[in-house]
Amino acid sequence: MTTRQDGGTIGGIGPSDIDLSDLRFWGRPLDERAAAFAALRARGAPAFFADPAVPFTGRGRGYWALVSHADVTEASRNPQIFSSEPNATTVIDSPGFLDRYVNSMINMDDPRHAKIRRVVSRAFSPKMLAKTEDDITARAARIVDELIAARASRPAGEPLDFVEHAAVRLPVEVICDMLGIPGTLHARVVRLTNIVLGNSDPEYTGVTPDMGRVRTGLGLAKVALAGRDLHRLAARLGRERAAEPTGDLTSALVNANIDGESLTAREFGTFFLLLVVAGNETTRTAIAHGLELLTDNPGQRDLLLDDFDGRIGGAVEEIVRHSTPVICFRRNLTRDHVMNGHAFEKGDKVMLFYNSANRDETVFDDPDVFDITRSPNPHVGFGGPGPHFCLGANLARREITVMFRELFTRLPDLRAAGEPDRLMSSLINGYKRLPCTFTAP
Repeated sequence: MTTRQDGGTIGGIGPSDIDLSDLRFWGRPLDERAAAFAALRARGAPAFFADPAVPFTGRGRGYWALVSHADVTEASRNPQIFSSEPNATTVIDSPGFLDRYVNSMINMDDPRHAKIRRVVSRAFSPKMLAKTEDDITARAARIVDELIAARASRPAGEPLDFVEHAAVRLPVEVICDMLGIPGTLHARVVRLTNIVLGNSDPEYTGVTPDMGRVRTGLGLAKVALAGRDLHRLAARLGRERAAEPTGDLTSALVNANIDGESLTAREFGTFFLLLVVAGNETTRTAIAHGLELLTDNPGQRDLLLDDFDGRIGGAVEEIVRHSTPVICFRRNLTRDHVMNGHAFEKGDKVMLFYNSANRDETVFDDPDVFDITRSPNPHVGFGGPGPHFCLGANLARREITVMFRELFTRLPDLRAAGEPDRLMSSLINGYKRLPCTFTAP
């Protein structure tokens, strides 16, 4: 819990209102969360928080919250000091039964991280992604066809769930196709990845903010079971592609030989899980937020539709900045270090809050305003600069662009039509459901 030395408030918000380790904080309205992070930035130095109490893990000594753009970007550029090992995704180290499924390259430093990333980096390059443009466009067109059909099957005026019928579909279909996962398994992949990333949401795991350690432990067990199922899917596809490569990403991974080394079965499984999770969840979050932002800001919507091709690039970057699908990641101090006037000690943990860095008043004019013409826009919505910058950033940009082009070309009056059902999470700023309306052509 954060306090000033004089015990007063920070930016008009009392100390008891700011506890980033309390899951209840992440259930607060988005504007209240933004105000809390503005208050933390106003301190001028990182705030320290106790670790959350999580079963099956040792409770550490706490962490520093990096909330300024300068701190987040500098830490990201210095992996030798701010390490991703042993864990970069959660405040607490994963228990062993879970770690075996989720400890992917995102939790590695070079050279191990670079070895695995090299295997697939070509598949995510702009040149290679350009070759998939027609396929992505065709998929988006079919998704809108089916969205229109779903509208026709409902009573007039009844909203549809935009997440289910549009936002979730293109990203999961594209990443599954890249990995060679058949269409009959797409729904299963969505269900399992919802559990992995929605591990603190009662809908997916049964865990609520007020439950004790035992019930929280049951939630972690459900995540482990979901991870195990995804690993089993990976192992089956991997065996098939090792025997008969088909040119997909799974074939590239299981048959890769880098400096005389191949990926172990565990490395392949954890990377497969990372791709299916990150490849659908974060992009669908951006697409869902994008519709809501363009609904709530009709002037920006009109600006975009007036010159879609000329403005969609800026719109995508602003949607990602404003929504920041991935809220935070962790780094671990390898030695004593002073950064921007603050002294860290070897062994300290820091959390990089991208959502806060993306609203930093010293970098962005009117940071709470949604402005698709914002330039420059040095957001960290795809992670900070450095070796862990999002591998799929170009794919995400392309999917968001194609999806909105298809939606707004064919359904120009498409709008969000109510409050979103938000994911309870300190990691993903997700929407589980978002009602929408439109006039069918």
